[in-house]
Amino acid sequence: MLLLLYLSLLCSLPHIALSSHCTVETATKTFKKCMNLPTQQASIAWTFHPHNSTLELVFFGSFISPSGWVGWGINPTSPEMTGTRALIAFPDPNSGQIVLLPYILDPTVKLQKSPLLSRPLDIHLLSSTATMYGGKMVTVHNGAAIQILGTVKLQTNKTKIHLVWNRGLYVQGYSPTIHPTTSTDLSSIVTFDVLSGSSAPQHTDLTTLRVIHGTVNAISWGILLPMGAITARYLRHIQALGPAWFYAHAGMQVFGFVLGTVGFVIGIRLGQLSPGVEYRLHRKLGMAVFCLGGLQTLALLFRPNTRNKFRKYWKSYHHFVGYSCVVLGFVNVFQGFEVMGASRSYAKLTYCLGLSTLIGLCIALEVNSWVVFCRKSKEDKMRREGLIGTSHKPIHN
Repeated sequence: MLLLLYLSLLCSLPHIALSSHCTVETATKTFKKCMNLPTQQASIAWTFHPHNSTLELVFFGSFISPSGWVGWGINPTSPEMTGTRALIAFPDPNSGQIVLLPYILDPTVKLQKSPLLSRPLDIHLLSSTATMYGGKMVTVHNGAAIQILGTVKLQTNKTKIHLVWNRGLYVQGYSPTIHPTTSTDLSSIVTFDVLSGSSAPQHTDLTTLRVIHGTVNAISWGILLPMGAITARYLRHIQALGPAWFYAHAGMQVFGFVLGTVGFVIGIRLGQLSPGVEYRLHRKLGMAVFCLGGLQTLALLFRPNTRNKFRKYWKSYHHFVGYSCVVLGFVNVFQGFEVMGASRSYAKLTYCLGLSTLIGLCIALEVNSWVVFCRKSKEDKMRREGLIGTSHKPIHN
């Protein structure tokens, strides 16, 4: 089941799909270089004129909604969305024709404190146009292709640019709303040299790291720790097992925590390799689960013996921290599917099937425990009332 979960995660992530081959040909112009962009199956083509530092660039993108928007821009200072000078295309709310307007993405837009309003760019934008693939009469729909051309005069002797692109679902009036916040959408940034065509290292291993991070955490916090809790709750009362239940419980919990620590460290590394990409809820839940898991593991070192008067307090602490860790682990696994853009994937379905199996097992064992408890309670009551005899072993002199 764990191998199936890993393969499902690997196959279901949307950003693993390869982009189509880039092209230097458009209906009106031929460019010198082209490059596939790492997300959203987008690409660019460009021609750079060193004698006057002029860059002609066309962006090939696609809509994700009939009322959505598509845009690209250049950040003059750093590889991030904030500060980008962008050209954004969308259907005119009055005529339905494609309009292309300039925008500056300042920090207030990122914090959603104010709507994004069009204003002139403070870079040397010489010209700009937007064309739907197939002509002006093509209607905007989910998947509709668009070409956005811009001619920009760069600073002298500066050939490296930070390109930012994205797309959104809605436009309110002439104000594009926030784009989706999956890891794919938040990673739509590339730094490249317009003269040589070489791009800066983009950490091509991020996709693999995300798959490993998600798989390891789903197995550790979402499968192994619940299994350890089930073992302690339902097998400790089976006398035939002796102390075997305890070793199984402790082994699964320690192994799950070690595996979860690996996933936690990979998550921290992913954050370092993804500047500007931030999942606050997922990060806070992950830290809470890791801290609770650490406290639960440390509890093994301070476990008092059964005759110690503090044993009952330790058990209460152990149960509260353990169950809290399991519940938050479940929540964060599902939150992880959301941020990875795999909320409707086979990976999530596989995990849900595994989780449903554990829940079904818990229900069956819980019912059995209550049946045994009620049966023993009834026998004890009948024994106290003398309705049944107490068996005595024969005494040998």
